[in-house]
Amino acid sequence: MVGFIRFADNLSAWFGKAFAWLIILMSVGTGYEVFVRYVLNSPTAWALDVSFIMYGTLFMMGGAYTLSRGGHVRGDFIYRLWKPRTQGAVDLVLYILFFFPGVTALIFAGWKYAARSWQYGEVSVNSPAGVPIYQFKAVIVAAGILLFIQGIAQVMRCIIAIQTNHWLVAEEDVLETEHLLMEQASKGDRS
Repeated sequence: MVGFIRFADNLSAWFGKAFAWLIILMSVGTGYEVFVRYVLNSPTAWALDVSFIMYGTLFMMGGAYTLSRGGHVRGDFIYRLWKPRTQGAVDLVLYILFFFPGVTALIFAGWKYAARSWQYGEVSVNSPAGVPIYQFKAVIVAAGILLFIQGIAQVMRCIIAIQTNHWLVAEEDVLETEHLLMEQASKGDRS
């Protein structure tokens, strides 16, 4: 089980980090749009749609990575007081009852939308430029599959937590800025 969990975590991390580069493209695109709109007085017809597509892609493809790192929002004011064994049992039930049916529906509905969109080369109705969006519909399916794989890994984590009363946490790969500042401050106090 641990091997599959690590595989799913690494797969999710690879896709999450690869698609995170869209932030730079979005920034450059938005900066370009601001420049041509306000300096050259010649706005583009495509920038807003492309920005939406990139943001949606980033959001969708980062979901499995966020799940693997426990980064999704949860109301855990009671949950955090429970033992890992109890948390694992509750999470297991919730994954089976809600997560997998929802993600499965996302994959099948996304497949239907994507197939139809690719058939007629769908373009954005919000843009006079006719920005193609059929490729974005395929992202729905890819994100659903990644979430499904990561969900299986999360179920395995639940089983391990139930058996051992300890959570198998994902490997640390990114630290929040405040953690880095706290570490630097504590090292400065020791000097």
